[in-house]
Amino acid sequence: MKKIVALLLGILLIIPVVSLSGCIGTEENAQPQESPAKPTTKNRQEVVSVEGKDLKTLIKNYKEYRKDYYEKNKDLFTKLAEEGQKPKVLFITCSDSRVVPSIITKSDPGDLFVLRVIGNFVPPYESALEYSGVASAIEYAVSVLEVDHIIVCGHSQCGACKALYQDIPEDPEMMAIKKWLKVAEPVKEYVLKEIGNKTVDKEELAELTEKTSIKFQIKNLMTYPGVKRRVENGELSIHGWYFNIGTGEIEYYDQEKDNFIPLELYKD
Repeated sequence: MKKIVALLLGILLIIPVVSLSGCIGTEENAQPQESPAKPTTKNRQEVVSVEGKDLKTLIKNYKEYRKDYYEKNKDLFTKLAEEGQKPKVLFITCSDSRVVPSIITKSDPGDLFVLRVIGNFVPPYESALEYSGVASAIEYAVSVLEVDHIIVCGHSQCGACKALYQDIPEDPEMMAIKKWLKVAEPVKEYVLKEIGNKTVDKEELAELTEKTSIKFQIKNLMTYPGVKRRVENGELSIHGWYFNIGTGEIEYYDQEKDNFIPLELYKD
């Protein structure tokens, strides 16, 4: 019996060593290592992933939002429900998941009336009924909510601006995209004319197109009767912003200088 117990103890002592060796590598490459510390909450939060959250995670986060954020701001939500929304800003930006207006501006519920659409393109008023979803959001914000400002926020690495220079296939699954990109066809034509015979790389072409597009969308906004009337009466201001995803920086469009300037230097 003593021999059997001793044999079992020997096996138990060997098992952890074998398992650890299998995780580290072969015996030749194995180096003495300390036991890995249990990851803390802080360490887990530092892990960066570009993969979006799945539905299960979103539901879990919603439950946490209800317990934490909502409870702390319950009075605000009650007031918004009773008195309605009174945003001062219409924020027009791209549907790109990397551009989040409330995070960029640290805004609370009720602060921004947000219109998100591919490429942050604004169809001219003559096409308003054809693109009624976008046009109605603009009209509602300007003529019903009477916002004080409109921000057109473009961004770097814009897929819609890039697609202007690509051939979209005649595919039933791509026809809406193909038609929508026609809204920004004048942007492409202008940029190509500006470049002329000059040689530009892909990054330069992309940024030039993205920033030129912002200027064109501001121009298109002015074709809306309500926007034009309120701008001319001094009741509404339109701003062009360019958000750099990689650096987190924003530049604003200075119409007098026809240039983009760091937002930190903006003067009202």
